[in-house]
Amino acid sequence: MKTTPKRMCVSCRGLFDKKDLIRFVRTPEGDIVLDRTGKRSGRGAYVCDNPDCVKKCAKSKMLNKTFKMFISEDVYAGLIADYDAGKQ
Repeated sequence: MKTTPKRMCVSCRGLFDKKDLIRFVRTPEGDIVLDRTGKRSGRGAYVCDNPDCVKKCAKSKMLNKTFKMFISEDVYAGLIADYDAGKQ
């Protein structure tokens, strides 16, 4: 029997199945993008598919620490907009 990979949410620190999380990716070019497929190349960070966790991640700027780089407010606003657009 094959086990499902587990990942930790950077916001709430809960352990979930990989397929239940949203992946944010720092691409090799240095851009931060939302990856709903989980297959884009680059360094990934996972967040619960919960609006509260996504907003907490943006408010606390948790991706700055995860990706070890400065991420502007505009990028966080864009990531939240992409997340909201995908939920509808």
